[in-house]
Amino acid sequence: MAEPATLQFLGAAGTVTGSKYLVRHRGQQILLDCGIFQGLKELRLRNWLKPEFNPREIASVVLSHAHIDHTGYLPLLVRQGFRGKIHCTAATEDLLEILLPDSARLQEEDAERANRDGYTKHQPAKPLFDLGHVKDALRLIDTHPFAKPFQVVGDMRATYRHVGHILGAASIDLEIGKRDPVRLVFSGDLGRYSSPILRDPEPVPEADVLLVESTYGDRLHPPDPISELAIVINAGVARGGAIIVPAFAVGRTQELLWYVRKLEDDGRIPILPVFIDSPMALEVTEIYSRHTREHNVPLTQLQAETGCSLQTRRQLMIHTVDESKMLNGIEGPMIVIAGSGMATGGRVLHHLGRRLADERTTILLTGYQAEGTRGRQLEDGAKSLKIHGRDIPVNASVHRLQGLSAHGDQGEILRWLSGFQRPPAACYVVHGEPAAAAGLTRAIEAELDWTTRPAKHGEIVTIEKNPEWPS
Repeated sequence: MAEPATLQFLGAAGTVTGSKYLVRHRGQQILLDCGIFQGLKELRLRNWLKPEFNPREIASVVLSHAHIDHTGYLPLLVRQGFRGKIHCTAATEDLLEILLPDSARLQEEDAERANRDGYTKHQPAKPLFDLGHVKDALRLIDTHPFAKPFQVVGDMRATYRHVGHILGAASIDLEIGKRDPVRLVFSGDLGRYSSPILRDPEPVPEADVLLVESTYGDRLHPPDPISELAIVINAGVARGGAIIVPAFAVGRTQELLWYVRKLEDDGRIPILPVFIDSPMALEVTEIYSRHTREHNVPLTQLQAETGCSLQTRRQLMIHTVDESKMLNGIEGPMIVIAGSGMATGGRVLHHLGRRLADERTTILLTGYQAEGTRGRQLEDGAKSLKIHGRDIPVNASVHRLQGLSAHGDQGEILRWLSGFQRPPAACYVVHGEPAAAAGLTRAIEAELDWTTRPAKHGEIVTIEKNPEWPS
């Protein structure tokens, strides 16, 4: 009897970052996701460790979506000798052509700045990978449509289904074996139901082993984030200062533009200059407008009515570094949307460095802030923030907008899980901090009565059928 396939958790187990799962079957090895660790230093240091596998022996990588914590290790994998295929959806490829080069650029800039300003313990500081490795990785991509099975390697086949999280995001339904195959399903990052931009998450019929994300697995999102957004914007206008919004270029910026435009059209906020200080966000917004098959109904209707689905009334695009610096001299109420979403890098750091000490400033956090990030420090009430080697006092008003998330909450995750026609043999909770993973585990056990537990980093489990199921 053949040995069962195995699954090893190499990231996003006990944490929300570094998504990476190794599947071994009959001498073949593949990765589900290939993410980089972000946030806490102890997590980031894992990126520099020798991997728990030989990159040259990995036949394929199957990506759930384009976010760097799910894809950012790809150039390093190539640097280490990987030459297999990288499978993803068409929109994910489009996004990776923007995100991966930007990741390489940011790493190179951070290393250069650390060497120049002397705030590194490494002499010299070096990036994990460079643009050449990114270009090599992008050449390995093979795209696939939703709902159409494709061969991964050998007798492993996969199917993508919409999950709504960001453009191109998918769950992965992996069939292993030719006769009576075993099915491993990975949720990827589950999005929201009734999103203004993307289609609802699609159900998956069945799984033998299931990996389900748990970013917000222990809580429910507030029902009306747009009203809270209006309150924060109006309060910021009353203070007379800038509203600085660290926002991911993919997904969050586009959703913010949609909500601000709706508030403007409804007369609930004044029409303000909205500066998009992120060349990447501008490119991503164009990609969002192009992939209309993934759009939800409201976005399609708005595009038909206005000719542009994702634009505020006084939207100004910031392309160059010099244009970005010019924003420092502008006073009065305005909205500045800049990357990155957790204030880990990018142009938003310059705006924070310039305006955090000003009590007129509003800092609006619009998504999950992982442990160890500047965004999390601000959310937790930090009195100062270290930016580019300097301690900046935090006199600005800081708000964490609840409910504006690309991740489903506990109720939405359970809603997606209820689409399975029968329980899996094993359900592993991944991509969540310990409290969130434990909360979702309890909820699944209580609501669905499934065998469920949080995954542990490094552990290896078998992928086998539920013996209670008929073959």
